[in-house]
Amino acid sequence: MEASAVSVTETSEMTPGEPLAGKLTSQQLAAVEDEEVLNNMLDKAVDFDERRMIRAALRDLLKKKREKREKERGSRQDDLRQQALKNAGTGQMGMNRGGQTSSQQKSHSPNQFSASTTSSLTKNTGSRAKPAMAPAHHCASVVTSPNMKNVKQMLLDWCRAKTEPYEGVNIQNFSSSWSDGIAFCALVHRFFPDAFEYSILNPNARKENFELAFSTAERLADCPPLLDTEDLLRMHEPDWKCVYTYIQEFYRCLVQKGLVKTKKKL
Repeated sequence: MEASAVSVTETSEMTPGEPLAGKLTSQQLAAVEDEEVLNNMLDKAVDFDERRMIRAALRDLLKKKREKREKERGSRQDDLRQQALKNAGTGQMGMNRGGQTSSQQKSHSPNQFSASTTSSLTKNTGSRAKPAMAPAHHCASVVTSPNMKNVKQMLLDWCRAKTEPYEGVNIQNFSSSWSDGIAFCALVHRFFPDAFEYSILNPNARKENFELAFSTAERLADCPPLLDTEDLLRMHEPDWKCVYTYIQEFYRCLVQKGLVKTKKKL
């Protein structure tokens, strides 16, 4: 791939938001290990080839982080299994000597350790109680306006552009595309990459994904939790009006904090 003319500094001395010096190459991008740097570069790049190179580098970085965390998780699970087997052996020895053992000496099976460890990696900590989701008629009253169709499409395009580098996210609407919570997490992570590790998220852990996204958006963006996790879990696909209303509010909060610069507020 040919080098594109984008200004950048040496990657080893780069700080978030700081431009690189000289011509940008795929090798230079591969050396960048800060998601925020790549996100800022993507926001500023206007050339098609430049944006393609940066998106590819961001996808590769997320993939490397995910593989690293999976490897670390596998290593921890192996250690726990070995410890469980060791404890089980110790307990068996005690039973053989004394004829019986107390309940405190019984160890968990390797599968129990594995399941609890995997769950703890994706479970959101410090979840807070959230108000119930706004009724559908309330959501409808919020979004109805003469130019609602144009605004809705603009907001959908914005969500798609911001989550484009994220694996497992394909935003096509405000309903089914958000049903597993991964799209919410990707959108929040796009603006707060240090808040949590995206690469370890599990699409099947819907509850944890919803809680993680909403609590992070509330804590860092002051975005009120307009959506209720329990309501979302009961529905196969969320109500598009309520998802649209929530994304509108998240967008406004980002604008107020200066994280999104725009002449047109959605």
